[in-house]
Amino acid sequence: MNIKVLGGGCSKCETLLKNVKEAVANKQIDAKIEYITDFSIIASLGILQTPALMIDDKVVATGRVLKPKQIEKFL
Repeated sequence: MNIKVLGGGCSKCETLLKNVKEAVANKQIDAKIEYITDFSIIASLGILQTPALMIDDKVVATGRVLKPKQIEKFL
């Protein structure tokens, strides 16, 4: 599983990254987690609001911080 957290390094982006790591640990899933802060890459992926969460190249959330339990539903 490939998980990407996209954002500019703001506190909300950092919180989403922490919540993703917690959700992956809770579900005991083998996942590659990437934190992308390069806005040219973020824009090339079609993301207009951050933080954003992509799982296996599918955008599952933009502009909000999901809680670990919410993220687990996508894993």
